[in-house]
Amino acid sequence: MSSQAFERQSLLRLTPIRYFWTQSQFMAENKTKPTDLSVTDFIATIDDEQKQKDVSAICEMMQEATGASPKMWGGSIIGFGDYHYKYESGREGDWFQCGFSPRKANIALYGMDAQAKETLLPKLGKHKTGKGCLYINRLSDVNTDVLRQLIRESVTAIKKQQ
Repeated sequence: MSSQAFERQSLLRLTPIRYFWTQSQFMAENKTKPTDLSVTDFIATIDDEQKQKDVSAICEMMQEATGASPKMWGGSIIGFGDYHYKYESGREGDWFQCGFSPRKANIALYGMDAQAKETLLPKLGKHKTGKGCLYINRLSDVNTDVLRQLIRESVTAIKKQQ
């Protein structure tokens, strides 16, 4: 076995991200992809009745902003719309325009535009932020009009990039 083949094989065993060989280099492939799982069935598995209502309301906001039906990405993310990205490094892939994941502790919202967050987050209410994510515990903690505007502006920003 050549040293390149051994190196590639070793890397494949050590990382949870799948890689494929392109132009003599490794390119990471998105592990989270759209599935045929039912969004309705997924929401029904949420034990907390209030969280189910919050998730349904967020679904409506995101569907209104994107004009797209909800789609499951992996087993726990609900995404809306399609977005093809390409970085300067050459890495490219497909993702959703906006989406969220109802977790036990909170609801993680994805695809929130940095510029929109800068102006709207001070008006949002109780929330936390992470790298590219916005976390809320429940809708009653936030101003839903501001959240709706944040989602709309974020989707508009993503669509301009396409």
